[in-house]
Amino acid sequence: MTFLDLGATYRELKDEIDAAVARALASGWYIGGEEVARFEAAWARYTGAAHCVGLGNGLDALILALRALDVGPGDEVVVPSNTYIATWLAVSAVGATPVPVEPDPATHNIDPARVEAALTPRTRVLLPVHLYGQPADLDPILALARARGLRVVEDAAQAHGARYRGRPVGAHGDVVCWSFYPGKNLGAFGDAGAVTTDDADLAARIRRLGNYGSERKYVNVERGANSRLDPIQAAILSVKLGHLDAWTDRRRAIAALYSEGLAETGLALPRVPDWAEPAWHLYVVATPERDALQARLAEAGVGTLIHYPIPPHMQQAYADAGIAPDDLPLARRLADEVLSLPIGPHLDPTDARRVVAAVQE
Repeated sequence: MTFLDLGATYRELKDEIDAAVARALASGWYIGGEEVARFEAAWARYTGAAHCVGLGNGLDALILALRALDVGPGDEVVVPSNTYIATWLAVSAVGATPVPVEPDPATHNIDPARVEAALTPRTRVLLPVHLYGQPADLDPILALARARGLRVVEDAAQAHGARYRGRPVGAHGDVVCWSFYPGKNLGAFGDAGAVTTDDADLAARIRRLGNYGSERKYVNVERGANSRLDPIQAAILSVKLGHLDAWTDRRRAIAALYSEGLAETGLALPRVPDWAEPAWHLYVVATPERDALQARLAEAGVGTLIHYPIPPHMQQAYADAGIAPDDLPLARRLADEVLSLPIGPHLDPTDARRVVAAVQE
């Protein structure tokens, strides 16, 4: 059993996707155009945001959001210690310094109670991540940001369809950044990304920054980049968006099956606060015997992954940051203990029960 069958989404929606791609190809618009505008409007609506700007990928979304907020050298951005390195890389890309904050051990998301201690006069942005598709606890983060005059940029690369206190993730902070990498809950057939926001000026600046710093051809008002959502990918995303809620329900059913079946195994299972409705991008368990468990599951034909085996502060890319491995013990421990079980909208419940049985054995 593979960890995730990406081809299954195409097989399920082949006729719809083929028609959408053919329509995009026939349009003659291969940069921008109606397909991109259609998806941007639909994704803004879905997330409850006033504006959506399609971009080339999720990392660009983070970088351009920070640039639009004028974050740069000398500034600090609070980030989770336990996250995919892209969150940190975006901060570094604009010349700012990532300041890591340890997670809540129960949810693996950034611990709001630890954020205030990380603030300095140079802090400009708080950057929570909705890890594994479970919303971070935004209210205390937003309250702290308002009290200190800071901005909030959300990394929602894994949170398509998640809800926080009854509202879709997508418009709580100043800017919400999305990846549509193929393995995401809403994935393109290549790289793609976007931002959502209620701030019209921020949306306009991010769009300009992603288009060479230009709003009018050959007139460049600032030093921008080339990061635009491809219309063929936009057409595919529009099709898949129509199925996202049903696919999220399938993921929730698998997560419920796992939580019930693994309750007595001694594994640390995902804990979902009563204010969170996860999108279940991943179902992550934890155990000090992780490597042995992964090996035994592989022998049983169950594919698993580790998200993530090396925390950012222990990567060679941040060797010059002056952060010792044990300075962030929770992130280091989670990297040694977490294991992601197969989950996805096309995982048959029978196969999910096989996973449970294999773990129990």
